[in-house]
Amino acid sequence: MAIRFDGRIELVNDAALSILERTREELEGRPFASCFFINENNDPFTECVLDVIYMKGRRQDRYVPYYTDRGRKELRIVSSYLKEESEKVGVILVISDITELTRMRDAVIAMEKIRRLNESLSLRNRVLQETFGRYLSDDIVREILESPDGWKLGGQKRTLTIMMSDIRGFTMLCERMEPQDLVTMVNHYFSEMYEEISRYNGTLIEFLGDGMFVIFGAPVTTQAHASDAVAAAIGMQKRMKAVNEWNAERGFEPLSMGIAINSDEVILGNIGSERRTKYGVLGAPVNLTGRLESYAAGGQILISSSTRDLIREEVTVDFTRNVSPKGVHGDITICGVSGIGAPYNLYLDEKTDRPVLLPAPAEVKYYLLDGKHVIGRSRKAAILSVSEGQAVMETEEEIFTCDNLKLDVGDGLYALVTHTENDLTTIRFTARPAGFGQWLEQIGFREPTDNGDYAGLETGGKNHTDEQ
Repeated sequence: MAIRFDGRIELVNDAALSILERTREELEGRPFASCFFINENNDPFTECVLDVIYMKGRRQDRYVPYYTDRGRKELRIVSSYLKEESEKVGVILVISDITELTRMRDAVIAMEKIRRLNESLSLRNRVLQETFGRYLSDDIVREILESPDGWKLGGQKRTLTIMMSDIRGFTMLCERMEPQDLVTMVNHYFSEMYEEISRYNGTLIEFLGDGMFVIFGAPVTTQAHASDAVAAAIGMQKRMKAVNEWNAERGFEPLSMGIAINSDEVILGNIGSERRTKYGVLGAPVNLTGRLESYAAGGQILISSSTRDLIREEVTVDFTRNVSPKGVHGDITICGVSGIGAPYNLYLDEKTDRPVLLPAPAEVKYYLLDGKHVIGRSRKAAILSVSEGQAVMETEEEIFTCDNLKLDVGDGLYALVTHTENDLTTIRFTARPAGFGQWLEQIGFREPTDNGDYAGLETGGKNHTDEQ
């Protein structure tokens, strides 16, 4: 095997291909690291070859194990130099299969195991520190290993789709759950969500507390990144049913998740310092996605108009609203979506959480929120119909779509305004306090029957932009 000092494999003869059980197309002309780093069992072999390449003044004569699908081999690697016009340009490795001879020498096998463990630990620590400790996605690592400039700080402009998700009412969950139970529940939730993200070519950039920051369309460029993002979001919301069934079996509380998706041009690349680097994205579209995510109630998927414009498939749009996020000039149109057509053919289940008309209006006080902080005085409202997930109430004072509220119920019942019409306001609960079920009983809520009354609002109505 001939390898140049830049790490690229120049030539592999038939004997080496047979020993390594690889094809010529898999190896020749490719970076050595990208060909052999994937199987960590072959760390000693990989380290031996890298030492030969980077320690240019030192020849090697070493014995290392090598694993294939058929089992373990013992190899001897002897190095010499690859020269062009008397100049050293790489190394030549003579690889010999000494498996049968090694099996006959028990003492050598014992020593080899000890050496292999030490070398494996050393290499694994170095790899984790220099590569995998800096990146989260296999696609990102693969791109960097195969790109000559992959390690350099810097970025490029790229149009892609950004997704941000968040668990609703997570702060209250933290206060009520034991730390170990909380971590167990969140880890399971993240694992389930990551399956859907990976299924539709998403790249997880980082976990944001109880939320996720995901991009579609990078590092592997895809044309359908907006459609992939919507499909992934629908898959994630559908998977929440199984997540909550798993939670119920362990006595954990149910979770609900809001998702926002936005598409635009961003700066993509390696961000940080020479010692600590993160693959990520920068730009106003990232901040805007975070703002839009704050408008999404549990179970909702909100997409920007720029995302919708990129989607060629048929999309099921439940509602369209204009909002004015902080830091953004002018109005932004957002859509609530619940389905995407062929070739995805994904649709959320039909909503069964319908507010039931109460025997009599239930008076309640509420506060407007700015982020997590109460602003201004309390205001009065009368709840006309309610369910475990939402309510319709009558307010004396003007209130707008996407306002966040805190109702004076228990330690605080948090909600997001999803629609307003005249004096009626539909809210969706985002965080429920302990004793929420008892409060429902106190105000006269009963499970609906097939012919039960329902008081709801159609889409449309007022929002923050109507007063401008």
